[in-house]
Amino acid sequence: MQVRIKKLDPNATIPTYGSEFSAGADLYACTEEAILIPAGQTRMIHTGLAFEIPEGYVGLIYARSSLGTKRGLAPANKVGVIDADYRGEVMVSLHNHSADDQAIEPGERIAQMVIAPFLKAEFSLSEDLSDTVRGAGGFGSTGTK
Repeated sequence: MQVRIKKLDPNATIPTYGSEFSAGADLYACTEEAILIPAGQTRMIHTGLAFEIPEGYVGLIYARSSLGTKRGLAPANKVGVIDADYRGEVMVSLHNHSADDQAIEPGERIAQMVIAPFLKAEFSLSEDLSDTVRGAGGFGSTGTK
């Protein structure tokens, strides 16, 4: 699959895959100087890129596991959604969950994007739904083991 990219900043880095079987392509910070993210705060990080996601697909922005586990940095919205008709700059809102201030350096990998197909649902109002064993059981209703 080919995804067209437009560089909005000449210093932007094209996404890369860390290995042959990586599902997510790394997104890079496009900044001229380090961006401080104080403990408990969120900052918008530019990528300097716009994408043309193919119709029927979505770009899903996830945390990089190393940033989350080692530094407490993850997307503030947990998973970002880049729709196929969006042509603006992709930015990552990184939240610092740690107790320490963190700095994002120019060119640092800040998130990963997975391109995935999706199904568009047609919602229809109904007076009743089919029965299941679980029924209306919510959080934790299926057990813990």
